[in-house]
Formats: sequence, C-alpha cells, structure tokens
Amino acid sequence: MELSTEHRQVADMARRFADDLIRPEAERLDREEVFAGDIYRAMGENGLFGITVPEALGGAGLDCLAYSIVMEELSRGYASIADQCGLVELVTTLLVQHGSPAQQDRWIGPIVRAEKRAAYCITEAGAGSDVSGIKTTAVKQGAGWRLNGAKLWIHNAPVADVAFVLARTDLAAGKRGMSIFVVDCALPGVTRGPKEHKLGQRSSQVGELNFENVELGPEALLGTEGRGFHMMMSVLEKGRVGIASLAVGILQAALEASLEQARIRRQFGQAIAEFQAIQFMLADMAKDTEAARLLVRSAAGKIDARLDATAAASMAKCFAGDAAVLHTGNAIQIFGGSGYIRGYEVERLYRDAKITQIYEGTNQIQRVIIARKLLSA
Repeated sequence: MELSTEHRQVADMARRFADDLIRPEAERLDREEVFAGDIYRAMGENGLFGITVPEALGGAGLDCLAYSIVMEELSRGYASIADQCGLVELVTTLLVQHGSPAQQDRWIGPIVRAEKRAAYCITEAGAGSDVSGIKTTAVKQGAGWRLNGAKLWIHNAPVADVAFVLARTDLAAGKRGMSIFVVDCALPGVTRGPKEHKLGQRSSQVGELNFENVELGPEALLGTEGRGFHMMMSVLEKGRVGIASLAVGILQAALEASLEQARIRRQFGQAIAEFQAIQFMLADMAKDTEAARLLVRSAAGKIDARLDATAAASMAKCFAGDAAVLHTGNAIQIFGGSGYIRGYEVERLYRDAKITQIYEGTNQIQRVIIARKLLSA
C-alpha cells in the first residue's frame, strides 16, 4: 500500500520524534515506571495528539490512516508513549462525535495541547470484556447526577485531570441504560487507588478511580442519556486500529534489533545471520510485520471511507497482537541469553507486547467478532 506524500511526511515526522525524544528515554522510563511528562508535553507541542480531530477544534485534521501511522512510529520508540496518543484519540473522538459545543470548547483544546490528561473509565472488577457487567451508577439529582462506583486498571488514573466514565443511569434497561459522563478529577468524592506495577508498558500509569457521591451538573453528561454503550462502541474500531498499529510498531522495533544482532553476534566462527534457522526466524518476522501493517492500513482505510470496518479492525488487532508476542519472543531467542536480561530492548519489547492481546478487547473476543461477521454474511 503506497502512502501519499502527506502520509509519508506524517510518518517521517513521527519517526524523527521517536528517534530523538522517545528511544533515548525508553529504558529509563520502563525501569523507573514514571510518567513521561516532558515527552507528553512535547507531543502536544508537536501536534501528535488529536490526529483526526478537526483543525477548527484544535486537532491535526488528518484521517485514521495518519493516526495509525503515528501510533506505529511512536510505538517503535516505546509503546507506553504511543498509548498516550491512542488514549487522547479515543476521548477526543468521543467529544467530536457526541460532545456539546461547551464540552468541546472546555476539554478538546487542553487535552490536545497536553495541558490536561484524560482517563477512559470502563473496566471494573466484574466487567472487562463483558461491559454489561458494570455496576457504577449515576442517579439523577435535581438537574444533575450523583455518581458512585469504582473503576479498575484505568489507563492514566494516577495522573488524570478528567475522566470519561461509563455508568448505569437506568438499572432496568441493560445496555440501553448506560451513559458517559465527563468528570473533573478534582471534584469532591473522586479518589485514586494505588498505581499498579505492570509486566510491560510500565511508564503508562494504570490504577483505580473511585467515585463516592460525586455531584455532577447536567453539563457532565456526554451526548444523550442511555446512549453510553452505543457511543463507546462507536469508537472501538478506531481504538482497535490504534492498538494494532502499536503492535506493529513493537514488531518493527523487534525486527530492526534482531537484524542488527544477527549480523554482529558470532557463533561457531560466523555471524548467526549465516545460519538458515536464524534466517527463517527473520523472514517470518518480516513477513508477519508487513502483513500486520497491511491489515491495519486496510482497516484504517475502511474507517476513512465510512465503510463497515468491524471485522477488519478485529482482524488487524488480533493478528498484530499475536504476531507481536510471537516475534518478540523470537527476538529474544536471536539475542540468546542477553535478550533475557533487563535493559536490553528486546526484553522490554517482549513484555510490552503481551497487553496487545488483552486490552481494547481480548484477542479471543476479536475472534468471536470475526466469526459472527463471517456467519452473518
């Protein structure tokens, strides 16, 4: 798939940003498990947030293909950083598609400029892949709402300024009784649990957000009451393309590191690149990286053309995530014992890859979606 001049320029800009600012800091950020505040602000200054947000609302005004390219290049530097781009894209898309002019004016600009940090709050102790299991409630109180509940494993929870919270507003209406609220994290009753210590993507902050009798005004409701599940689903395709792109970036980084190591590491008097077993591993890694990239760009193209991208996004996410886990493991094999040592890039890539099979819908759920699409045709 040949990229346009504009898309190549986007790729070059994002790659330079990753090479200059992200890659030199990736090992330290992973080791210290700290939020990359300086890089986050630089992303806002360089237009790497809100890729598809219209320019009139403060974004870059580009398409989903450009977003997928940015995600890949940032993830090639460090997946935790790409995660921030993906999170901003998710919440700003919600605001663009469903927010009131007042909500857009208040939140989109500060989020895109990296002045405010956002969290997207769906997951609970009994509700992961099965969103219908959420127990957080928002009960009408005069013109506003009273929010109660707890959200678990929430990206950016330890550092968020604003939370987009899915809650039940009608207990008897099932999925039609859910709504999304835009919650200022400085409000009384909003508290944070401890930061989680994760296997991978350790600079990306994850934790709990708790809501105890949080009083919200009517302006906190995003879109229409009872349409929260629908609104959440409306951004999932783009979200899955984003995670698939992140997985491709991990694959590309693993391939580049493996090629370099295969040329310089010597065994039995020759570079290990001379051994057919290593050549086959490299060939499979390159093959699957390219296949994942094409699946991602095909899904992004469908979104941009306003076609049904449900199966395409699930295929891209599932294939890219599985390939990232497989081939970062193979990269460690190419490095030998050193690949198993903390501080080597491929060891981090292996840990960073695993979550791509889990978040934004597990790869088992992606297979269910793909199969349903096939059988309903």
